[in-house]
Amino acid sequence: MDAPEKGVNAIAIVSARKKFGDVVAVDDLSLDVRKGEMFALVGPDGAGKTTVIRMLCGVIRPTSGSIHVLGYDVTKEPEEVKKRIGYLSQKFSLYGDLTVDENIEFFAEIHGVTGYKERRNELLEFTRLTPFRGRLADKLSGGMKQKLALACTLIHTPEVLLLDEPTTGVDPVSRRDFWKVLAHLLKTGMTIVMTTPYLDEAERCNRVTMMSAGNNLVTGTPAELKKVMKGEVVELICADVRGSFARVRAMPLVKEAQAFGDRMNILVGNAGRDVPPLLGSMKTEHIDVESWRVVPPSLENVFISLMTEQAAKGGNAEQLAVPDTGAHSAGDTQEGVRA
Repeated sequence: MDAPEKGVNAIAIVSARKKFGDVVAVDDLSLDVRKGEMFALVGPDGAGKTTVIRMLCGVIRPTSGSIHVLGYDVTKEPEEVKKRIGYLSQKFSLYGDLTVDENIEFFAEIHGVTGYKERRNELLEFTRLTPFRGRLADKLSGGMKQKLALACTLIHTPEVLLLDEPTTGVDPVSRRDFWKVLAHLLKTGMTIVMTTPYLDEAERCNRVTMMSAGNNLVTGTPAELKKVMKGEVVELICADVRGSFARVRAMPLVKEAQAFGDRMNILVGNAGRDVPPLLGSMKTEHIDVESWRVVPPSLENVFISLMTEQAAKGGNAEQLAVPDTGAHSAGDTQEGVRA
C-alpha cells in the first residue's frame, strides 16, 4: 500500500502486527486517528495498548503492516516522526535530583529548543507548577509529577501527543486538573492519543478503540459504541445488593450484572419483556427490589458485553461495525471532550 498523503490523518495504522518471540502482542490492527481529535485505546492488561503507543513512537518496530504518523512512516522515517510527537509513558521517567525548571531545561536541550525560557514559563503557568519550579522532582506529589512530565513532553510543541495511562495512580483532584490541561491542548488543534484503563475517561474522547488480545474489537464515538450494545441495561435498587448479587447474576434472563453500592445494573434482552418475570423470580428468592429503571449503557457496559461475547465465541475477535451517525470529523464529535 502506498504511504498515505500527508495531512489526511494524524495517524494511520494498517494491518499492524507485533510479535515478541511466540507472543503476538498486536494482531492485524488497523485504525486511523484524525487531526485535532482525542482518541482513546481501552482494554484490559495485555490487550496491546502500550505496544501500539510504542510503535507509534518508533521505539519498537511492527513485525508487519504499516504505521504512519502525520504521513511519515515510523519505520523508514523515525526521526521525522520523533520531531513531531510528544510521548508520556506510564512510569515517571524524569530526573528526581533535578528541579522542575531543570527537568524542563534538560528536555528542551534534548529536542534542540533554543530560547525556551518563555515557553517554559508558559508551560509552568499552564500546568500550575510555577510555585514549585525550584522543587526537586522527587519531592513532588504524583499528580504534580505527571504535570511536570507533560510540560517536558510539550516543550518542543509537538503536533501529536501520545499518552500511556497518564492518570493511573493519580489522586482524583490531580486527575481532574490533568484533564483540564488536555482539554485546553485539544482546543489548540493538537491531536491526542491515549491509553486508559478508566472507561469514564474514554467517554470524554472523540473516538475510542476497544482492544482485546491485540485486536480492534470496535472503533467509534462513545455514542456510536453504545449503539453496538445488544440488549438493555436495567438499574435495580435493592435492600441487600451484596447478599443478592450472586443469585441475581445467575438468573436465566440476566446476561450480565454489575454491583454499585446500593444498586446493581443488569443486562437483559428486552426490559419490557424480561423485567416482570425477573421481579417475580427475585420475589421468590426474597430479594427486595425497591425500584428499577432502564438506563443508558456506559462504555463499561459495552466493553464487558463485547468481552463476554468474544469469550462465548472462543476468543475469536472480529471487528464490529458501528452505526453510521454521520459524525466523522473531529469537529463533529467535539462535544464528547470536556474538562
